[in-house]
Amino acid sequence: MRPQSIAALIPLLLLLAACARRPDPLPGFPRVFLWAWERPEDLRWLDTRSVGVAFLARTVCPREDGVAMRPRMQPLLVPPHTVLMAVVRIESGGHGSGADVPRTARAIADAAAQPDVRALQVDFDAVASERAFYRALLEELLRRLPPQMPLSITALASWCEADGWIAGLPVAEATPMLFRMGPDHYSPGSDFRVGLCRSSVGISTDELPSRIPTGRRLYVFDPRGWSPDHVQAVLRKAGQWQSAF
Repeated sequence: MRPQSIAALIPLLLLLAACARRPDPLPGFPRVFLWAWERPEDLRWLDTRSVGVAFLARTVCPREDGVAMRPRMQPLLVPPHTVLMAVVRIESGGHGSGADVPRTARAIADAAAQPDVRALQVDFDAVASERAFYRALLEELLRRLPPQMPLSITALASWCEADGWIAGLPVAEATPMLFRMGPDHYSPGSDFRVGLCRSSVGISTDELPSRIPTGRRLYVFDPRGWSPDHVQAVLRKAGQWQSAF
């Protein structure tokens, strides 16, 4: 092949590489996680072979003068051997840019030390002025976690598109939230530009997209509270979306 032809192919190859699906960053973990937010949840009927639980463990509120922490107040019952992911919600009120990084990281990392927790997910709608703080926080948090524990974050859909500021964050995955999106729009079935956003999606049972890219791990929120029927409906829908299920 002539050098000119090779040069002409390079942009196409780069585009294909950018659009390729990422290898699973959480190998061995369930392909569906139920988000268990701040309400009583009795999931002792759950089939742990196919479904894990990502539960709100605590809410952390960083400020310039310190860090407040609100623990989970509602009971969560799960069967033995459930794969658990602790979720920490950060609420800064838009004032996190000057917060204490080590103290905030310590408050978050402590949630991952709970029994049977195998991964940690951070949920933070960081505004533009808080992005440097968030990056530093994740780097500090990664140093505090056990080496084998995956670190995940949720992401606004815009972060995974033209914005792209999360590229290169020290996390295993960024889960784009495809519900309650407000001004962020998602074209059903389309993929995201940022590689970190190409292994999972976050959805809600009352706002299911018609299609999602194949091979994604699903994090699912149910505003009504989980029941066996709701989980079976999600699994059926997942089977329609993705041949991997």
